[in-house]
Amino acid sequence: MFRSGPHVRGSAAPAFLLALALTVFVAATVYAFAAQIFPAPAPITAIGKLVDLQYARTLYAAGAAFVVAQLGLALAVFRFRDRGAPARFSRGNVASEILWTSITLVVFVGLAVAGREAWAQGRYTPPAPDAIQIEVTTVQFAYTFRYPGADGKFGLLNPAQANAAQGNPLGIDANDPDGRDDIVVASLTVPVNRPVELLLRSQDVVHNFFVRELRLQQDAVPGMMIPVHFTAERVGRYEIVCTQLCGLGHSTMHSFLNVVPESAYEEFLKRQASR
Repeated sequence: MFRSGPHVRGSAAPAFLLALALTVFVAATVYAFAAQIFPAPAPITAIGKLVDLQYARTLYAAGAAFVVAQLGLALAVFRFRDRGAPARFSRGNVASEILWTSITLVVFVGLAVAGREAWAQGRYTPPAPDAIQIEVTTVQFAYTFRYPGADGKFGLLNPAQANAAQGNPLGIDANDPDGRDDIVVASLTVPVNRPVELLLRSQDVVHNFFVRELRLQQDAVPGMMIPVHFTAERVGRYEIVCTQLCGLGHSTMHSFLNVVPESAYEEFLKRQASR
């Protein structure tokens, strides 16, 4: 039978060092965000600006909770360090638990209510009546974009006729006259300050359409046509990437969004139609 010897008072050094490390960690994290060491690119849509505003609200709320929690932990580590006294058991404080749970509920419900406009404008509001419709088809591991051509109509698709090697990756029905002037390209070109509606499709697995400057990210799901819309306000070239792990070539799946002046957009359509 073993007997415990007299309790030896612990050293304050480990508790102090851990509390100091936590404090330095919090200070470094706050500085990294406050100094914007890794800033996000500026949004190019009005909805994107709302998304950034909601992100800032969420960051401030979560950041405040992070700072208070970590500094509180540092204080507790040092204050309740081993002083040679027997450990005491606590069952907690029900009133305190109800209080901070209620505060958390109010904050996060408030954030959800505040962010409803940014989410709804891109998802649940209809596009403008004059929005340019463009079909986006995803497949391992490429994007294909289809414009309706001069007649303003998309041709019918026949999966049996899909053959990328023969220049028909989407399977546009050769017997449908509406599809003879459809424009099929590997990158997306849209005019600046014009509403655009994208119709997302997938030919095989779940893919994703993400442009960080649009603050727009939407899955493309097999068997579904998913509409999203935006209005780009700045001319430029922006990368489109897939954020779903869609297979071994996932990292190579990307394209580009080209936002151009109206005249350049008309030239683009004419040049593609002539081909």
